[in-house]
Amino acid sequence: MEKKVEIVLQGITKKFKEQIVFDHISLSFSQGKIYGIVGRNGSGKTVLLKCICGLLLPSEGTVEVNGKEVGRDIDFPENIGFIIENPGFLKNYSGFRNLKYLASIRGKIDDETIRKFMELVGLDPDEKKAVGKYSLGMRQRLGIAQALMENPDIIILDEPMNALDSAGAEEIREVILKMKEQGKLIIIASHIREDIDLLCDEVYRMENGELTRLA
Repeated sequence: MEKKVEIVLQGITKKFKEQIVFDHISLSFSQGKIYGIVGRNGSGKTVLLKCICGLLLPSEGTVEVNGKEVGRDIDFPENIGFIIENPGFLKNYSGFRNLKYLASIRGKIDDETIRKFMELVGLDPDEKKAVGKYSLGMRQRLGIAQALMENPDIIILDEPMNALDSAGAEEIREVILKMKEQGKLIIIASHIREDIDLLCDEVYRMENGELTRLA
């Protein structure tokens, strides 16, 4: 039987001391769709994504990924790839060497797979330049390659087109749509209207601690 890929948020609230970032959000996400989350800076989009990835725990409510509660059944969801905020890499290493180091943690993929995903996002795996000398756009592409390279069922991208020019953004949109065709569950937070309009099946706005469906 084919496994079901889904994320279920049940009444999740996140507070930092007395400040409520979001309040009693309940929502489910399923595979084969791209979900967009929009909202001004500081509205809580990134905090919500961190709760889904297990990087933060909600103050109340539960996050379930594929039937397992994050923070109780598992510390971090299995089979998830994400890029949240600025990707952190070892600045003195090349892009390929950075990804090879990250891939060695789980040992799921080989060098050829790393090369394939670097090329997919428009990077040269043979480039010897250290990541510390990369442009912001190149670093963003490397972060996306890292999120995708282990073939996760769930992909979470926070401002994926950040620092990319229009041609680069178009390339990455095509990559994201390919991932959707493969049945991935994809969540994107973006302030770029075009990304949301061209990519997303469902769109939600984060505002005043609430998540409201727009489309």
